[in-house]
Amino acid sequence: MNSQTNPNNPTSQSNLTNPDHHPSPRTKTAKGTDATPITTVLFDLDGTIIDTNELIIQSFLYALKGIVPPTFSREKIIPLMGQTLLAQMKQFSGREEVDELLVAYRDYSLRHHDDMVSLFPGVGEVIPLLKRHGMQLGVVTTKMRETTDRALKLLGLYETMDVIVTLDDVKHPKPHAEPVETALRALGADPAGALMVGDSGVDILSALAAGAVPVGVAWSLKGDAVLRDAGASHIIHDMRELISLCGIEG
Repeated sequence: MNSQTNPNNPTSQSNLTNPDHHPSPRTKTAKGTDATPITTVLFDLDGTIIDTNELIIQSFLYALKGIVPPTFSREKIIPLMGQTLLAQMKQFSGREEVDELLVAYRDYSLRHHDDMVSLFPGVGEVIPLLKRHGMQLGVVTTKMRETTDRALKLLGLYETMDVIVTLDDVKHPKPHAEPVETALRALGADPAGALMVGDSGVDILSALAAGAVPVGVAWSLKGDAVLRDAGASHIIHDMRELISLCGIEG
């Protein structure tokens, strides 16, 4: 990447691309939009490749205790997962000023993080395989940089990612096109040859707005119907289905 990019610019390519990335050659061509070869796979983080579902739910319940009615439950939380923490907290609490609630949420989340996160089945197998076959890989998330890097390093995925775009790197989070566009620009990738894989409607909408191919995961707590309605081009029920979507044989 351009060594002259501004290190003080949070969206500069030098800050977004992973310094531990080592490019590998493409070995197989796949077909994306309008028969464009697939060269790039971008992933949402929470609920897509890393199972943080219970950590997120429990963090909200902890932070909102005494603020929301006793009837408030996980069923209220799940539909909004994927949006920014700030937006969710404002909606759940009915407050505009939620700084103290955010502090409480992050306190619980950080204390329990390492014991409550894990990879979804197949992720630890498929991501390295895609890497070996020359795919450019990235994470595009509404999570903050600190916790994004922490989770990826804890679970051994950090060095597989060529680009990481977090909430801290954009002005407009998903469902806006900016996060996906930022990742694609950092990689020099053709949007039509890029898959954006996610568990939320905001992932699908961001991909569509950026011209990428939206892929939903059926293990989303929201259900795959939500992803289809948002415009997902593909729904995968097993992470290994990405291998054939990328045109990799064997």
